[in-house]
Amino acid sequence: MSYKATVLDVMIASPSDVTRERELIREIVHEWNATHSRKSRIVLSPVSWETHSSPKMGEEAQQIINKQVVEFCDLLVAVFWTRLGSPTANHPSGTVEEINEIVAAGKPAMIYFSSLPVEPESIDREQYDNVVAFRNDCEAKGLIERYDSIESFGKKFRRQLAQTIQRYFSDSAEIEGEEGEEVPDGYLRATLSEEAATLILEAAADSSGSLMCLRSMGGLQISTNNKTLNEFGNARSEAIWQGAVDELIDLGLIADRGYKGEVFRVTREGYDAADQIRKARSEG
Repeated sequence: MSYKATVLDVMIASPSDVTRERELIREIVHEWNATHSRKSRIVLSPVSWETHSSPKMGEEAQQIINKQVVEFCDLLVAVFWTRLGSPTANHPSGTVEEINEIVAAGKPAMIYFSSLPVEPESIDREQYDNVVAFRNDCEAKGLIERYDSIESFGKKFRRQLAQTIQRYFSDSAEIEGEEGEEVPDGYLRATLSEEAATLILEAAADSSGSLMCLRSMGGLQISTNNKTLNEFGNARSEAIWQGAVDELIDLGLIADRGYKGEVFRVTREGYDAADQIRKARSEG
């Protein structure tokens, strides 16, 4: 069945040495759509100059890209490793110019820097020095993310994309739904499963804001606020509630405090989400 949705263009910006990351960004964006679009009424569309620009004469190439592509984007994801890219008329690289255009427009820019190992002889020293200088400049002006493996990048970007959509585009979910019914107010209510909503409410009510996921020979026990949420030993129940935990992790509503996936604490965003859900339920 068709449904109305707000389409957000996600600009993928990078030099030429991070092709694996660019592919993974697209995969995660499509994964987000498959999981969240119908409920949230938001569809993310991956965009890049290679796929969304067309030939034109009369201006510098980057200016054409800015006008054809960048200015229409809602969110930018940039990745750097050993290269900053080719300079433009006014910026050290086209990717840097795209970032500056997005930031100047008041739109979110998610910037990642790779620390993956690299063969020293394959590095262009000038390019690498430019990356370091730009990274230092970014750290002085905002918050960046570093990663040391493709797997790490995927995990971080998957979680942080969900957080960014929640923080910056929650109002986009408040549009009319199928057959005239109103979509529940706010991105979180539209996105979270019933189990995930129950879980964050219970965890936020816990005196220490803790959530335990303990696995033994008999099965999985997910507990918080002096309650066990799943049916211990029931594979279906365990899968459902483990999925709810994963939802909260992906949205940044809980964070692993034991580093083994056993002990979690509610984050500030988690408490805010619980307040939002509680208020919406009381009004409904």
